[in-house]
Amino acid sequence: MTEQTAPNVSGAIETSDEVASHLHPPGSFDPADHPVPTGREEVWRFTPLKRLRGLHQETPLDGSTCDVEVSAGEGVTVRTLDESSLKGSSGYVPNDRVSARAWQAARSTTEVRIASETKVAEPVVVTHKGLTVDQATAGHAVIVAEPHSSATVVLQFEGSAVVADNIEIVVGDGAQLTVVSVQDWADDAVHHTAQHARVGRDASLRHVAVSFGGDLVRMNTSVAYDGPGGEAELLGLYFADAGQHLEHRLFVDHNAPRTKSNVDYKGALQGRGAHAVWIGDVLIRKVAEGIDTYESNRNLVLTDGCQADSVPNLEIETGEIEGAGHASTTGRFDDEQLFYLQSRGVPEGEARRLVVHGFFADIIRKTGVPQIEERLLAAVEAELAGVEV
Repeated sequence: MTEQTAPNVSGAIETSDEVASHLHPPGSFDPADHPVPTGREEVWRFTPLKRLRGLHQETPLDGSTCDVEVSAGEGVTVRTLDESSLKGSSGYVPNDRVSARAWQAARSTTEVRIASETKVAEPVVVTHKGLTVDQATAGHAVIVAEPHSSATVVLQFEGSAVVADNIEIVVGDGAQLTVVSVQDWADDAVHHTAQHARVGRDASLRHVAVSFGGDLVRMNTSVAYDGPGGEAELLGLYFADAGQHLEHRLFVDHNAPRTKSNVDYKGALQGRGAHAVWIGDVLIRKVAEGIDTYESNRNLVLTDGCQADSVPNLEIETGEIEGAGHASTTGRFDDEQLFYLQSRGVPEGEARRLVVHGFFADIIRKTGVPQIEERLLAAVEAELAGVEV
């Protein structure tokens, strides 16, 4: 590894937008700068483009096919703004055609702002209720946790819709924010979402992605840092049924020193044609000395006819780091666990269910939102009831 020389990187942030990675095409707000994907591109090769319902081509994104309801307590301001002044608050620049189209087409921006020095006890809940798949719609939201605030924001997506949206997350210095995004769509829904976070100095973000519903869900989650000491924990849980395509793409840009990240995604698959895709990438820039990062993806295959693609990546430009690693596994039930339970009188079907619940348990506990934890446990049980595993 080439020796790096930097006289003093304390507090430095690398601001160059040049990312030498085939996984991250150059960003642009103009859809014309993003060619229509063919499926041969690295960032599109796992996505069944025909099932995107034209989101990547020219399908109009002018539908009003989602109702949005917000439940928020004291210390939280929620606004729907027609102007685009909030767009770009996180520093996000779309790096694919669908996100760029949604950026231009979104008619309004929903802002959720947590006041500085405020600790919000109850979760802020933003529910998107899809009404029809006959029209496609674009959305935009900005979530801001002002300095030294603390809150949890839950994004719920349900019903039938074809949606492309961008969600920006800004975590101010010293703030603590949890964002839980639950994709629990009806079976005919298509959702392409980009969720980007900027984490401030000594701030912490916990982002939880949960995908159960929808015909096709493609979720791009990315994080960059706005100062040293920032921490990001990216958790994910997904359950793909027959014919379902659930794709999660993660990018952590360590562009500041002494930052931390941990990525932990788990998924289960059942039914013929169930397809799960997980792409993880961590970029450690030259200036990012003293960082610590790890990414992990584990998949549990419950029936024949499923496919799980899992690709972890590390791009390291400096050797002056605390730690960096990744892991990826895909497999069936642990026969020893099943044997242990059955030898103690647990019927085989129940034993299998216990193994699946145990597989997801640590991710569910880390969510930190009791209402969401209960809902996830119930959702896992409902998925298992659909197919005899």
